This record gives sequence, structure tokens and C-alpha cells, in this order.
Amino acid sequence: MLDALTKQFAAAQPLSAEQACAAVEGLTDERVSAQVKADFLVALAHKGESPAEIAAFATALREKSLPPPLDAATRSREILDVVGTGGDRLSTFNISTTVALLCAAAGVIVAKHGNRAVTSSVGSADVIEALGIPVNLSPAAAAAALGEHGFAFLFAPNFHPAFKHIAPARKLCAERGQRTIFNLLGPLLNPARPSAMLVGVPRPELCEPMARALQALGVRRGMVVCGQVSPDGDSALRTPHSAFFLDELSTLGANHVAEFYHERGFTQSVLTLENFPLQPATLADLRGGDKLVNAEIVRQILRGTERGPKRDAVLLNAGAALFVAGKAKSLAEGWELAGETIDSGAAAAKLAELAG
Repeated sequence: MLDALTKQFAAAQPLSAEQACAAVEGLTDERVSAQVKADFLVALAHKGESPAEIAAFATALREKSLPPPLDAATRSREILDVVGTGGDRLSTFNISTTVALLCAAAGVIVAKHGNRAVTSSVGSADVIEALGIPVNLSPAAAAAALGEHGFAFLFAPNFHPAFKHIAPARKLCAERGQRTIFNLLGPLLNPARPSAMLVGVPRPELCEPMARALQALGVRRGMVVCGQVSPDGDSALRTPHSAFFLDELSTLGANHVAEFYHERGFTQSVLTLENFPLQPATLADLRGGDKLVNAEIVRQILRGTERGPKRDAVLLNAGAALFVAGKAKSLAEGWELAGETIDSGAAAAKLAELAG
């Protein structure tokens, strides 16, 4: 089946939903060689993945996941995830993870789905573990944590056992320097099936297809973002006049946004930040280090002792996340709520509770 579908891509023919489901069966079949799987993934990437294909793959893979058994009270509330695809390779600190913790402190139910570092220096699992928050939760334990604390980290390998049969093929693709559909699928595979999502992508042209895929998967409120970075004055960027992008909302340039909400339709826009009280900053101000360094950055932000550009980046993204979760009526109101949550001590208290 995978061989036949690989040949189909040569004619630029898209996969039907049934073919995507069959492809997932082939990719997760341990009897199929890693080379055949890798050839399929490379051919799909060269053709270009459509929103319908991304959604169909995500649907089939989610059916193979182990969902946390959420109680009715938890499921009835808006459940948020804040996540990036990775791939921007700009070595910032763990902004999305900090935002997820801050949103939990503001009273939002947050199911943070993630893994160890793949395309970044420090993955969400790495920094969560360094903060002393449980990472290796079973589905039942994750459901209990969401009910009790309003936050749980869902470590991807514990919820997606079928992925072990895909890993060798992904490794072959990585050795070729070839991205695959799995670089896009991670944010779509949260086994808690959140109703609200803030997702970051590393290229502006991915905002619309990713948002369309989220919508097709039944997410009620979604925002997909890609933030531009001005490289001026940053010697670490080799081509100082070209554009670089974060898989987050950026405080360093304009932001491409695709969003949808159950009460209104799909929109795309470019968000500029003239009305936000941003401090002067460069990319260097947002860079992190190893997992221990990044964990300390998270602590300082949530305790309110870090008040520079890193805090601004978190307030901006938390503002968007709180808006997406329905906790704020606008991004600006979300910024204010995020700042109040830190300055009141609620964020530090939530961090201590989760690490206790």
C-alpha cells in the first residue's frame, strides 16, 4: 500500500481520507520496512501536505492513542493546549511551556502535550521535568491531575504506543535533512482532545493549513501563529537582512495569525504590536540554555522576578492563549490578566503546587 501511494504522489495526486487511514496502518505496521516508510514520507513532503491530508492523518493516529479518562466535569470545561511544532531552530527559552503553566494559574484547564527535544535544544518534557513537575503520567494519572490541579503534562510516548514503529523511518528522514508530516502532526495529536488551542508554526504559509486541520478535528477555538524576528544586530543570524520566524507570537516583529471560534468564522490577519507596552529587545534576549537554565527562566518569570523581554514574550502569548480559552475578551485583556496572575503570586503558587 505505501509503495502504491508513493507512486501516486509522483502525479501530485492527494490522498483520500481512506488512503490516509491505510497509510497510517502501513506506517505503524512493524512488518513494513523503515525504508519503505521513509520513502513514502519523503514523497508526501515533496508533494506537499494538504489540510485535508493533515487532518486525516491526525484523525487516524488519534484513534491509536490512549486517551486520559476525563470525568464529565473536566470535559465540560474549555480544555487548552499551548504548543509549537518546533523547527524554528532559534533556541529561545520554552515560551509555550511557561504560557501553559501561567494559564493554569489563571484558572484554565491545561492539558500540555509534548515530548523531549527533537528540533529544539530543550523540549517541553525536559523543562517540565527540571521544574519538578511529574512527566511520566499514565492516562489515568493525567486525568486525575487535570481534575485536581487543572494541569497535566501528557508525555507523548506514554499516549502513542504505535509511534515506536514509525521512529526508525523518521530517523532516516532526519538523516536526509527531510522534514515530514510528523513535524506538523505533533500539536494535533493531544490525546485529551482539547477544545481550545494556541499553536505556533515556523513558517507563515503553514498557519492556514494547520488552522484548517484543527478545525476539521473538532477544536472549537483555535489560533495558529508565526512570529517574525528582525535579525538586526544579532550576529548569530547569518543573513542579517532576511526574515526569521518563531513558532510563537513574536515581540520582535509582525505576526501571521489564522484563527477560528465557534461563534464566528475563520479569519487570517497580520498582527502588529504598536499598542502593547513592549520593551526594546532582540532575539538574544529571548534565548535560553539547557534544561536547567530554561527551568530557572520559567521560575523567575512565574515568580515575577524576571521583568524584561522574556516576560513580555510570555505575556503576549499568554494573552492570546487566555483569549483562545475564553478567559479574556481580547488579546490585550489577556495580557493584563497574565500580568496580574504573576504579580499576585498566583503563578508562583501554581508552580509550587504542581511541583509539590
